[in-house]
Amino acid sequence: MEAHQVIKRILLTEKSTAARDQSNKYFFEVDRRANKMEIEKAVEKIFNVKVVNVRVMQVLGKKKRMGRVMGQKRSWKKAIVTLVAGNRIEVTEGA
Repeated sequence: MEAHQVIKRILLTEKSTAARDQSNKYFFEVDRRANKMEIEKAVEKIFNVKVVNVRVMQVLGKKKRMGRVMGQKRSWKKAIVTLVAGNRIEVTEGA
């Protein structure tokens, strides 16, 4: 799988911003078929940084109701990537 297919987008939340400032961790939405090794190589290739650790989790889609009809948002995969001290990824709001 190509690097840009593995990493879908960077997650910008209050929790991810705090983790980035405190412990150099970045949160990404990744392809559901990607494993830790593919995620590590993709982040290193796209952002030119050195990765120390990768943690992944499956996020289940929430159930939503529109009138009588029950639906569900899509499920997705989240990766928490820890970088070597001194390495940074430039993140801009709204990107």
